[in-house]
Amino acid sequence: MSAMFGGIGRALSHRIYRDYWMGNAVSSIGRWMWRTALGWLTWELTRSTSWLGIIAFAEAAPLVGFTVFAGAIADRTGYFRILRATQFATGCVAGLFAALVLTGLITIDLVLLLVFAHGVLEAVGYPSRMAAVHALVPRRDLSPAIALGSITFNGARIVGPAIAGPLILVLGVGGVLVISAAAFFLFYAVLRAIRVEEPRHEGAVSRHVVSDVGHGIRYMIRERGILYLMLLAGATGLLIRPYIELLPAYSAQVFARGPDGLAILLSAIGIGAMCAGIWVAQRGRTRGLTNIVAIGAIGMGGAVLVFTAVDSIWVAAVVLAVSGGSMLVNNVGSQTLIQNAVDPRMRARMLSLFVVISWGLPAIGAVAMGWLASIIGIRPAVAGGSALAVLLGVWAWRVAPRLAPPLEAIPAVLSERRRDAAQ
Repeated sequence: MSAMFGGIGRALSHRIYRDYWMGNAVSSIGRWMWRTALGWLTWELTRSTSWLGIIAFAEAAPLVGFTVFAGAIADRTGYFRILRATQFATGCVAGLFAALVLTGLITIDLVLLLVFAHGVLEAVGYPSRMAAVHALVPRRDLSPAIALGSITFNGARIVGPAIAGPLILVLGVGGVLVISAAAFFLFYAVLRAIRVEEPRHEGAVSRHVVSDVGHGIRYMIRERGILYLMLLAGATGLLIRPYIELLPAYSAQVFARGPDGLAILLSAIGIGAMCAGIWVAQRGRTRGLTNIVAIGAIGMGGAVLVFTAVDSIWVAAVVLAVSGGSMLVNNVGSQTLIQNAVDPRMRARMLSLFVVISWGLPAIGAVAMGWLASIIGIRPAVAGGSALAVLLGVWAWRVAPRLAPPLEAIPAVLSERRRDAAQ
């Protein structure tokens, strides 16, 4: 398998990672079914781009408030304990959401409350979900394992909406949410069955968790390469990524389509991302990734800029596939470089900061872009952010060669540099 599929084969040759990967795949499909149903429910209840932005903000805002502390706690208590608890609770929230929709008791206020609860659980669990991969494969297989996880996530971006769109027409939003809850509980069962030796941690959670967060922020600022990746993730998250949250309105207003149009657009993003993820996983090395991350930012912004100018949903789908591929390359490349270069004692904290920046800022951007779209129109709002992002991507591409050596260095070189710095 390793010889035939390169890095992908090496990652999947580890049984414990393979089990985790399959369970995570089911959960990711459920998550994208959840997001498709949620977006369409919000549009049906309100017919408002502003509300689409507010709901997106409610789901992602907890990333800012909770994820950094969750990363510090995970570094002390272990990744899988947190993963099991949050995955079980996520299934419960999805089940309650489904019950309210099926009984006709759902309102936009309850949607806001439940989405916020779901966002809190994702914020607490996401750093552990990312860092857990490091405990499941040897370090030499880390890059393809991370890429394979992103292939799964973005493959789910295809499968989830493709299933959810038609099912909304047949079963309604409530039926789709029931299936999502079942997917979350299935991954919880897989996590319960996994037995892995957690890395040794510094100690129990205590009042020092706040100072741990402060140490993590100072570490990020001091490490120029990691700071560069965080700034680039923040720029793309704020200026480009919010367009995804506005796709229900785009489907209805621009292309005059319903849930089927939303499914086409979301699936196109996933197709592009999955193809790019296969390439990154087979590539299986960190050398050259810094430059690739910058190119991904340029490609993402350029593709979305073209998307705002087309009138055919099928042409738009092709363009969004390019955007999805560029987004995947940018995101996975950044994660891989951070995990490669970071001090192991700071791993979950740096990943939690990455989640806050790359997922939390799109929540702010979604509110701003949704409000702006209600004033000047959805196309100009999305186009303006994309054009700014292209300019920032060009800057990132120009400075990438200077920052690549410490980010792409092999672990032995990094350890030697840290010893020299300590002396």
